[in-house]
Amino acid sequence: MSDAYLKEAVPRVVDERKRLGLEGLVGGLECVIITTEPHNQQTAVAELLRYTGLELADAFVERRYQTCVLKTPGSADFLLQVRRVPDNPFTTFNLFPKSEHLPGTRLETLVFRTRDIEEYVSIQRARGISFLTDDIMHTANYSFIQTMPSLYTGNSLGFIQWHGRRGEYATPESESCDVPVTKPEHPYLKNIRYLDHAATRLRARDRDKAIIEFMGLTSYNFEFAIYVKLFNSITTVARLSKSDCAMVFTTGITEYHGDAESGPTEMFVHHYGPRVHHLAFQTERIEETYSALKDDGLAFLIELVGSPDEGLKQTFSAPSPSTLLVTEYIHRYGDFEGFFTKSNVTLLTGATTRQ
Repeated sequence: MSDAYLKEAVPRVVDERKRLGLEGLVGGLECVIITTEPHNQQTAVAELLRYTGLELADAFVERRYQTCVLKTPGSADFLLQVRRVPDNPFTTFNLFPKSEHLPGTRLETLVFRTRDIEEYVSIQRARGISFLTDDIMHTANYSFIQTMPSLYTGNSLGFIQWHGRRGEYATPESESCDVPVTKPEHPYLKNIRYLDHAATRLRARDRDKAIIEFMGLTSYNFEFAIYVKLFNSITTVARLSKSDCAMVFTTGITEYHGDAESGPTEMFVHHYGPRVHHLAFQTERIEETYSALKDDGLAFLIELVGSPDEGLKQTFSAPSPSTLLVTEYIHRYGDFEGFFTKSNVTLLTGATTRQ
């Protein structure tokens, strides 16, 4: 596998976006929607309060969902929800050997801002894009729609246009509910700031198709890829701008042929299905924050990797038993212009054999 196809296809996608009026119609990541089993929602909220800078901002119940909204300044919001109705379009993406015990659990939707949702939906429907609902959901504060789950990633992309106060997700039909969790008063949690990137793992054969699909639905662009032949892995980065949350796609270089031969990326997809693997938070004072998180009981897949001389430090937590998500803590030093380094990507990829 190489980047030859992407380098040829990407300009065509950008030209099509411009021709159709899509270029610039979609902005950055507004929120992520994570669904859990009913008995795990409170635990998942407590974990995020305990191990990130997120604060519980709202909790409400509607006919279809019970939702907790978590926020931190300058970041995409987190919506942790429980589905209250039986229909679940993501079920088939959840029934894999190591995820089927949590059939309703995954990061389901990545939601992006749009300045004209009606125009966006009209253009995409003409392109043959299918959405989960026939109609856009209109509320007093926002309008929203989301795509069917991708056959390549299992992710849905949502699109939201704000009409009122940005970040208020409850509707007039919502009923407030009590979530008896409290954020610990640990000063180091303020070091864990905004969502830096979200990383999806998917099959090698679907890499190019997934990236082209994602580019056709957003204004993001393929930026670069890091090949780690030692672990049969490619990490591909798509970005909107340097200040927006990046999207990362990780696949094998070759297909799965057994755990021992295929490396941790293809092994993960074989056991968990294609899905978002981790969410990364920009972290200040990362050394002392990492030590404090360990002292507070958070397990890690690897020690801190990288250095100020290399430009960044990173680490992966162990996956959450409530959401199946790994949390990454990342710090870029000074005027470091890169996004990742190959040495860090290699070490972090290898560490995921332990999950």
